[in-house]
Amino acid sequence: MLDSLLTPFHYDYMLRAIFVSGLIGCVCGFLSCFITLKGWSLMGDALSHAVVPGVAIAYLLGLPFAAGAFATGLLAAAGMGFVKAKTPLREDAVIGVVFTAFLALGLLLISLKPSGVALQTILLGNILGISDFDIVQIIGVAVGALLVLGLKWRDLLLVSFDPHQARTLGLNVAGLHFVLLALLSATVVAALQAVGAVLVVAMLVTPGATAYLLTDRFGKMITLAMTIGAGTSLVGAYASYFFNGATGGCIVTLQTLLFLAVFYAAPKHGWRAQRAPQAGRPAHQAERPPRFLPNGGAPDATR
Repeated sequence: MLDSLLTPFHYDYMLRAIFVSGLIGCVCGFLSCFITLKGWSLMGDALSHAVVPGVAIAYLLGLPFAAGAFATGLLAAAGMGFVKAKTPLREDAVIGVVFTAFLALGLLLISLKPSGVALQTILLGNILGISDFDIVQIIGVAVGALLVLGLKWRDLLLVSFDPHQARTLGLNVAGLHFVLLALLSATVVAALQAVGAVLVVAMLVTPGATAYLLTDRFGKMITLAMTIGAGTSLVGAYASYFFNGATGGCIVTLQTLLFLAVFYAAPKHGWRAQRAPQAGRPAHQAERPPRFLPNGGAPDATR
């Protein structure tokens, strides 16, 4: 029995897949805290689709796909910001227009030379066939993203929730906003290898959403989200060997199951806790616990 459970570790491609998946899951978990609290879930979805033309162009020109994907991701983010600033359109409409345009362009480029680009690889990922060069790229992106987030998470939190106060304190709001977009684009490119463009948004949202239901402190939320992201990615990649299924699908399914369990059983913000009477009061009169500080609207970033 033990020998069977250890079988995946006998194969080099599985060890690489498990390691890379865990690393990507850790970064996505950290970044998902900002995406969840800032309401950027649709932005993550947009960037995951906007990188498709960059991948197609990189393949056609014989360049590393990560470079093309990162370039079009930043271009899409800048385009959405420009259109939002110059028009009265709501942000969701701007995101919808831009990311569908980029996705359509990518599909068009792929259809012009279908033999040069593996569409399934872009959409679903190919973590089991990842090359040494791609692993080095992912490690570089992950280490860089974790370093920036670790040093700037307090500033990024303040800019996300109260840009006016951040500007008053002397923070470069526009610069930090661009840093967050750049980190999101780079992480999307890295996660593209593991789960593909279709499921990357789940890795960027679900860990943070799960952690959000478990704590009211942002520092603790980061720790929980990183643990959830890395743990589910490691276990999902490992389990994919026995299911003989898509690694990305296993990872995201596991994250979703964990979210549903927390959604039901979280001690303060779960569905069961919200239905229970509080301090002798009827359930319909029970107040939800405060999630925000009274002075700024942001979770407690001091702990």
